[in-house]
Amino acid sequence: MNQYLTTLQTVLLFLGIILLTFILAFLVNRIFKRVIKRSSEEMRNDPTNYIFLSHAIIAIIYTVGFGVAIYVVPSLRTLARSLLAGAGILAVAIGFASQHALSNIISGFFIVLFKPFKVHDRLQVKGLEGFVEDITLRHTVIRDFEHRRILIPNTVISDEVLINSHFVNDEIRRRVDINISFNSDIDLAKKIMKEEAEKHPLHIDARTPQQKADGEPDVMVRVLKIGEYSVKLRAWTWAKNAKESFILNCDLLESIKKRFDKEGITIPYPHRVIVKD
Repeated sequence: MNQYLTTLQTVLLFLGIILLTFILAFLVNRIFKRVIKRSSEEMRNDPTNYIFLSHAIIAIIYTVGFGVAIYVVPSLRTLARSLLAGAGILAVAIGFASQHALSNIISGFFIVLFKPFKVHDRLQVKGLEGFVEDITLRHTVIRDFEHRRILIPNTVISDEVLINSHFVNDEIRRRVDINISFNSDIDLAKKIMKEEAEKHPLHIDARTPQQKADGEPDVMVRVLKIGEYSVKLRAWTWAKNAKESFILNCDLLESIKKRFDKEGITIPYPHRVIVKD
């Protein structure tokens, strides 16, 4: 009877520790989510450190919790000691197996420490583009523009050449390219492009005080190329961030096209002459 009670007590203690581990991990995760939300929305701090730290603490909670649960069960404790006593080959195998996982964790720490990118930054890597949503112990989660999640191991993204649209400064210079026909008025077309860009609410004046003093225009428009059937014009505009830059470009293409139609500027299309033998 006493043995039965002892066994039951051990099982209940084991289950209690496991349950407590899950509850503690849940509470820590919830607390960190509130801290991250408050930090990013109210205090406008970078949430990257908090997110990575929450993953690390939760991993430690699970490791310690399951370790204590195994230790309180005598049979499991004996089994664990037996495995550790002759675990030379097993340790080598586990070491090789966990080498990649450990390198991802170390790479994650370096990402958080040196900050080549942060949560909410817009990244372009390996031909993929999106916003950084999370940096876990193993991989970086990027949400693309179709709302899909791209999981890139931390070791991979650490070794890649990245394009970070939010690194240091969020301001983006956007190039607006439009082709006009040879018989169109180039000066009028440049004037229209400049006016449409300057009056758009998302366009910002990114000139330095020295550039303003030197009389440099807010929006520069130049002839970029004379092609086979058109003249290519380019306007350089600035926006506050990548999202507003995309909207600015779309709006300008539409408004410039409408102004061109009203004022007789034509946008050509290629002609082909087919000669039959």
